[in-house]
Formats: sequence, C-alpha cells, structure tokens
Amino acid sequence: MSAGVIAKQAGPVFGGLFLAFPAIFPASATLVEKHETLKKRKSGIIDKVRGRKAAALDAKGSALGSLGLVCFAMVVWRTLPSWNAGLALLGGLTLWLVVTIALWRLSKVRLWK
Repeated sequence: MSAGVIAKQAGPVFGGLFLAFPAIFPASATLVEKHETLKKRKSGIIDKVRGRKAAALDAKGSALGSLGLVCFAMVVWRTLPSWNAGLALLGGLTLWLVVTIALWRLSKVRLWK
C-alpha cells in the first residue's frame, strides 16, 4: 500500500523501489531467526533469543545497506546522463560502499542502537 502511495506522489520509478521490501525482508528475517534457533537446538540448547538477535542484526544491516543503495541510486541517476555508464556505476558503487561501511562503523560505536 505504501509503495502505491509513494508511486502516486513521486512517480512509478521511485515507487517501484519500495515494492520488494514487504515481500522479501520479512521472509528473510524469519528464515534467519529459524536457522539460528534450529542450530542451537541441534546443539542441545533451547534459546530463541539468539535467533531473534540474529534476525535483528540482519534487519540492521539491511537498513544500513538500503541507505547506501539510495546514495548509489542518486549518484547514478544524476551522473548517467553526462558520464560514461561504467563511470557512473563505479561512482555509485564507491559511494554505496563508503556510506554503508561508515554507517555500520557508526552503529558499532554505539551512537545508535
């Protein structure tokens, strides 16, 4: 629903970015939690907290990576008309890596929880 509202306001190209999130992320977070819980259970430890923490860490990484991906998209969108496609993609990739790694390190410093 929110992707439709965003598409109506900002256009279908921008709204399309939000279509995959509701389908893919909850499924992957559930699988991460299940995998970690089963791994512990096979070791004889009944602990659901570890699975939840692993899913939370996966969610945090997804959110930070998504912010980097927005930076990638902005660089490519702005530079593609005037730059060589390879350079535009390389510039976007570089910024994505820098932003994502910087945000991850900031989160490790415990500025955010």
